[in-house]
Amino acid sequence: MYFYDMVTSLTRKQKRLIFLIIDATIVPVALYAAVLLNAEVIADWRLFLATLPLCAVLTGIAVVSSHFLGLTRIKLNAYEFQGIAKTAIHASILGTVAALLNTMTGHPVNTEIILIFTMLIVIMGVSARLLLRQILIQIYRRGTDRIRVLIYGAGQTGQQLAAALRTDDQIEPVAFVDDNPTLQSLVISGLPVFAPAKVPELITEHRINRVVLAMPTASQTEQARIAHRLRLLGCEVHSLPSFAAMISKGDIGTRMTPVSLDDLLGRNRLEKELPTVSKTYSGRHILITGAGGSIGSELCRQLIACKPKRLVLLDHSELALYTIVKELQNLAGDTEIEPILGSVCDRSLIDKVLTGNQIDVVLHAAAYKHLTLVETNEIAGLDNNVFGTKVIADAARAAEVDRFILVSSDKAVRPTNVMGASKRLAELVVQDLATRSEKTRFSMVRFGNVLGSSGSVIPLFEEQIARGGPVTLTHGEVTRYFMTISEAARLVLLAASFSRGGDVFVLDMGEPIAIRKLARQMIEGSGLTVLDENNPKGDIGIVEIGLRPGEKLHEELLISSDMLTTPHQKIMRAQENYLSELEMANALKDLRSAIDKRDREAARKIIARWVERFEEPQEAEARIN
Repeated sequence: MYFYDMVTSLTRKQKRLIFLIIDATIVPVALYAAVLLNAEVIADWRLFLATLPLCAVLTGIAVVSSHFLGLTRIKLNAYEFQGIAKTAIHASILGTVAALLNTMTGHPVNTEIILIFTMLIVIMGVSARLLLRQILIQIYRRGTDRIRVLIYGAGQTGQQLAAALRTDDQIEPVAFVDDNPTLQSLVISGLPVFAPAKVPELITEHRINRVVLAMPTASQTEQARIAHRLRLLGCEVHSLPSFAAMISKGDIGTRMTPVSLDDLLGRNRLEKELPTVSKTYSGRHILITGAGGSIGSELCRQLIACKPKRLVLLDHSELALYTIVKELQNLAGDTEIEPILGSVCDRSLIDKVLTGNQIDVVLHAAAYKHLTLVETNEIAGLDNNVFGTKVIADAARAAEVDRFILVSSDKAVRPTNVMGASKRLAELVVQDLATRSEKTRFSMVRFGNVLGSSGSVIPLFEEQIARGGPVTLTHGEVTRYFMTISEAARLVLLAASFSRGGDVFVLDMGEPIAIRKLARQMIEGSGLTVLDENNPKGDIGIVEIGLRPGEKLHEELLISSDMLTTPHQKIMRAQENYLSELEMANALKDLRSAIDKRDREAARKIIARWVERFEEPQEAEARIN
């Protein structure tokens, strides 16, 4: 580490001075070595004295020549043919000057010595720099943790990559892997070539960090399958097109610049245009439930920027809570971060959290939201989503919290599945409490899918494309609403600031997106082609697997068509019916009984009775279409 620190601390001027000293030192060494190598001359002290003026002048000329030829400015990593050529020119200049001076001073040495001197200048000048480069490479390798790379493909692209990486201080190419048996066991560009079967062994023995696929002639599907196998070994995998393709007109757009999902879905990073909400949350004590989830964690990040006094994070997932707390600790500043590991169904815990932290605002984002899981685990889904909301909403009212905001879903509108029905019941719970609350302003915000959330179709498509396909589609006519997580969180916070009590806010999701079109755009945005009847040689196919239980073809955002505006154009206020206090009490009593008995059929009957227009998927599609 001492030598590494010393080398990396050198300035550019100091490095040039070192090169000048090397070039100047080579002159007397080369001159007297030439004398010793010439058998016709007797090397004694008299010859040394006679050549001393010649040596002094040549040393000065060497310094000037080296500077003006730019030898001191050539980086050692870039000292290739051009550097050697300049060293040869430098030696020729010194040889010519030596010959002229030798004639002018009465021929103290013969012509053979001048020729040997010139050749030695070339040899020593080149050797000194190559040796110094190897020494520095070893110093850098021992002084830094370099990324060790295995190059898959020993063809022209792989060789060009290996040559480029040799000059990199941070990356070390270790070996080639190639499917061609004639190349295996050879050494190409200074690296050994191995068979693909040796990859696991190479990764272990040589501590490989990354594998680069340098095989542009292979199909994208084949590359994706190889990459998937390599990732299972614990390595990061990158794919490299040919160097010619990187600058060709046709490929640079598709292979070098992936299409943004924001652009594909038309959201166009709208969250940057939204107003800030700092005043509503600055200096407040805020509780976020489900703080480790997709929406909950983004709410935490945006609230940190509002500089609340205290941010209390509640989640029942230890890993999710640990992850978001660790992230926020680096951003918190003066904001106090309080992590709470527990369930929203635990009333005693919720009461203690609300009163002990003097909570002003509750953002309730905790919910089971994976449609297929809740559809087959109705009891757990209803208990968490409905009674979890009931517990925390009741506790918020008792603690006289200023604002309570429920994060809801478009699946709560005329639901065809238990998850959607549970979210609608949660909305009804909040609407009921809003009619009887004097201190707490209850409201809810309803929106559709967010990009990149857990369980979203987009991460699934990305994973399937990375594996080489096929991309699975539940139905060819499925459409969904999408927005970015950042935009959704900002609008939730903004809508909460508009709350008057009992509000059902609906976010402007734009136009619904056809999922088949999205799948095609994601495949093509990855530089691949769609395999279908019109393109039988395509890379990745799209396969329909049928609608899942409880899944709709088209989601909706409104139960009724009555809408009111708000101070922001992307937030609307819906006017919807809700249950009376007695109806709500009866619905919750019946549902509690069914959950305690774990009676799935009874629970579904209660949903069908109390959730407006709860329909089976076939009935819903017949009505919409």
